[in-house]
Amino acid sequence: QVQFVESGGGNVQAGDSLRLSCAARERTSTTYSMGWFRQAPGNEREFVASISWSGGRTYYSDSVKGRFTISRDNAKNTVYLQMNSLKPEDTAVYYCAAGSVGAVPTNYAYWGQGTQVTVSS
Repeated sequence: QVQFVESGGGNVQAGDSLRLSCAARERTSTTYSMGWFRQAPGNEREFVASISWSGGRTYYSDSVKGRFTISRDNAKNTVYLQMNSLKPEDTAVYYCAAGSVGAVPTNYAYWGQGTQVTVSS
């Protein structure tokens, strides 16, 4: 069982930036890929970005490509999501997850508790 602590969400204006963090409570011997997903009210959970264990491969949804950057620091057991040029449609609860790299939620076995991001126009 891998547990995560997410932080960095908040209420911002359109055009602002936020950085989300997702820290594992303890180090694991398994080399997980990490992903960020989001879910707005009434919507299904949506893929945002993922990163391989080494950090050498990153993937983004078309809706955030060029604005969001995923990164990780394995020494700190932490993955980040830098979000720039935020838009009201980015408003959602953001979740980090550990598992196999990819855009499908079922690829990920462990999930954080979520952090709310609200973007006002």
